[in-house]
Amino acid sequence: MMVKCKEIKYNYIAIEGNIGAGKTTLCKLLAKDFNWRLILEQFSDNPFLPMFYKDPDRHAFTVELFFMSERFQQLSAVMQKDLFQQNTLTDYFFIKTLLFAKKTLNGEEYRLFQRLFDILNANFSKPELLVYLHRPIPSLLKNIEKRGRSYEQEISTEYLQSIQDAYFNYFKVEKSIPILLVEMGDYDFIHEEVYYKQLVELLHRSYPKGLNRVKLGN
Repeated sequence: MMVKCKEIKYNYIAIEGNIGAGKTTLCKLLAKDFNWRLILEQFSDNPFLPMFYKDPDRHAFTVELFFMSERFQQLSAVMQKDLFQQNTLTDYFFIKTLLFAKKTLNGEEYRLFQRLFDILNANFSKPELLVYLHRPIPSLLKNIEKRGRSYEQEISTEYLQSIQDAYFNYFKVEKSIPILLVEMGDYDFIHEEVYYKQLVELLHRSYPKGLNRVKLGN
């Protein structure tokens, strides 16, 4: 899928979304079309993830700590090359680490985790644009089932809702960068190019800092 258009003005874009929203797929398409440096989260390398989905209370701290260390190492390697020397696209924002941890860890564990996070997060610049792909929970569950990762089939509606709530609460207080929340509905930008073109067009616009909401398909 190739969309010919002018260059995107942002040097560093993070594409975020709930599990099954399509963020990694969109990142791959954009990176290919615009020849951007692509940073993808290596979530499948987390050996604790299958155990976490089966028994979240027992494995929450280890799974979140592993994710944080992996994200930190990955982003640190890129930062050494200068994040803004080359257009960069990621399928996660480091703050995701804390948002997920807040929903899975108990009080004492979370306080310790947050102290570690704050130390590591001080090393990173925020993206120039944060894009959040928002889909209804039933659509997320459908996508999760469709891609067939065995360990993800344990994910509950309640867990997905809690993650969505965590992002939305963060958007209410983050005022230092533009946030573009795209209401995706059930639109399939992979097989229906018209919706991919709409997403690309959205990335060419300028947005004020804080939350900006748009609806795909309008």
